[in-house]
Amino acid sequence: MLMRTDPFRELDRLTQQLLTPGTWSRPSTMPMDAYRKGDEFVVAFDLPGVATDAIDIDVERNMLTVRAERRPAVDADDAQMELSERPLGVFSRQVMLADTLDTEHIAADYDAGVLTLRIPIAERAKPRKVTIENRGDRKEINS
Repeated sequence: MLMRTDPFRELDRLTQQLLTPGTWSRPSTMPMDAYRKGDEFVVAFDLPGVATDAIDIDVERNMLTVRAERRPAVDADDAQMELSERPLGVFSRQVMLADTLDTEHIAADYDAGVLTLRIPIAERAKPRKVTIENRGDRKEINS
């Protein structure tokens, strides 16, 4: 259901995630899991500490894009930060979806910092039985 495009993209993603905070022009990536369960394809993104109004999900053709922004929890005007290890900024992930998925009926829920998208398998992609017609014994008549 997923199609990978570049083998070095994952290495680049990990390097960016570890070394640079995300900005709108250059977002960091987010960890995800993807699997098939029954008649749907499930994609789960880790977004701890992100408010639901800071998550944006777009589908254009077969490209799924998830963008999220984790904002500082403390107002910087009246607080002096002593330690800041949790990544802040913009996170984004693009996933190329197969043509066999029904992108018109994606369901999304967000619970405990995990964004879960459920994408139904398209009817045309589901296995189906083909019946065999029994035409009986045909005889050709030569004229």
